[in-house]
Amino acid sequence: MNFLIVVITFFIMEGMTWLIHKYIMHGFLWILHKDHHDHSNEGHMEKNDYFFVIFAVPTIILMYYGTIQNFNHWFYIAVGIALYGMAYFFVHDIFIHQRIKFLRNTENPYLLAIRRAHKQHHKHTGKEKGECFGFLWVPVKYFKMFFNKNK
Repeated sequence: MNFLIVVITFFIMEGMTWLIHKYIMHGFLWILHKDHHDHSNEGHMEKNDYFFVIFAVPTIILMYYGTIQNFNHWFYIAVGIALYGMAYFFVHDIFIHQRIKFLRNTENPYLLAIRRAHKQHHKHTGKEKGECFGFLWVPVKYFKMFFNKNK
């Protein structure tokens, strides 16, 4: 049952990510997310990196609360959120934005579709007219771009 809670939470986080990205990061917290789109911040860190802390704090609180309650469901929800956060860091920061040079020349259709969808998202430097707010779920048209290119 606990494993199921972790897995379900991980997948629910994709929908939460879409909502948070579209309505919060491109909404009232655009001030923190803006430099991620226009690259106005010099150096390795962006204001956008504060979202790591913003999202980690509730996860840590849930994990702590679940631990003192004999590892109840809150702990396993926190584990699912934390695993999603680790996946996000690996795919978004390391793979897509190449903060660590890794998988630069991949031919994996799924990874290439993620990269294309993210580029599509970043073509808009303002907070309006955005698209592709999700993270792990990729619209089919980005897979089609890859397969049509190889014909």
